Amino acid sequence: MRAVGAEQVEEAVADCVAVLGAVVDRDWRQVRAGRLEWDCRRTVAHIASDLIAYAGQIAGRTQDAYTPFEINLDGREGGLDPADNAGCLQVVTATGALLAAAVRTTPRAVRAFHPFPFRHANREGFAAMGVAEVLLHTHDIAEGMGIGHEPSAELASFVLTRIFPQVRPGPTPWRTLLWATGRGELPGRAPVTEWKWCNNPVLRSERLLLEGVTPAVAAELSLAGDGGFHWVDSGPFEGTREGAGMLLKQYEEGVFHPEWAMYVLVRREDDRAVGAMGFHGVPDEDGRVEIGYDLSVDARGNGYATEALRTLSAWALAQDGVRTVAAVVDEENVPSRKVVTRAGFTEVSRREGHVSYELRR
Repeated sequence: MRAVGAEQVEEAVADCVAVLGAVVDRDWRQVRAGRLEWDCRRTVAHIASDLIAYAGQIAGRTQDAYTPFEINLDGREGGLDPADNAGCLQVVTATGALLAAAVRTTPRAVRAFHPFPFRHANREGFAAMGVAEVLLHTHDIAEGMGIGHEPSAELASFVLTRIFPQVRPGPTPWRTLLWATGRGELPGRAPVTEWKWCNNPVLRSERLLLEGVTPAVAAELSLAGDGGFHWVDSGPFEGTREGAGMLLKQYEEGVFHPEWAMYVLVRREDDRAVGAMGFHGVPDEDGRVEIGYDLSVDARGNGYATEALRTLSAWALAQDGVRTVAAVVDEENVPSRKVVTRAGFTEVSRREGHVSYELRR
């Protein structure tokens, strides 16, 4: 498994330093950073502060709040002189390197505190947030300075497919990211005035983590990749790959909802993925939502599917307006039918070789 995100952080920081390095001779305190209320120097300090904050979160495994420290570029303590513009960029380079190093050395399963929206993020989420901060605030400063800036489409797509899963892809990744953060316009879409990014959800059961699948993970799983997970030897079964393809289509159509999508089932004892489970979509107007699942061959017979189904269906029924969780199983799939029965579902109908089950609040 590779630590996805470190190289993207480094690329984004290098892009920032190259763009802003061309205007180090300007007075950054006298120029407002685009549409922000901050001047350009304060915005650069904010970039560095976010990079070191994200590195601190995952390095320190902070669970309940932000690690309480900050960047000081004004030299008020320790006898240091205030940083000039070139010095500010050196700090951005250093803090970017620290975040990249933290991403590379943090285990895949580690999550640390971040408020939006589920109060945690993994290393890839923190990398995506760091890249977003660098790209967007470099844009703000460049706009204020009246110079051009357009990062690579790959960097913008990296951000969108990990922390903006609810945003339908647009004409280009960079224009879409600018629109999604209130910095630009897209044909046929209303201007964005308020926004927050969205890290993936995670649910816990006794032996498993149910990790929400991002569009980036779905794209890789649908193309025979591992999605960044360490799977049991038999790997993802065909239903998992098909479900990933369906999720990717939802993303492309702009109807992806992280909580009501697919979850990869990961054994907590060894961080091995054993299957996938998820919803076919958001609850309908009657408060009914359908669930499906798929277990890797090597993981069957251990009760993982039953455990995960109980966890995910209980979570669903605890959400406002949800009254029924449904599952439709092939009549000849006896093991799968036993799973839903053990999870507390009741058979409600049979039709055309399929058995329908429901669990109600």
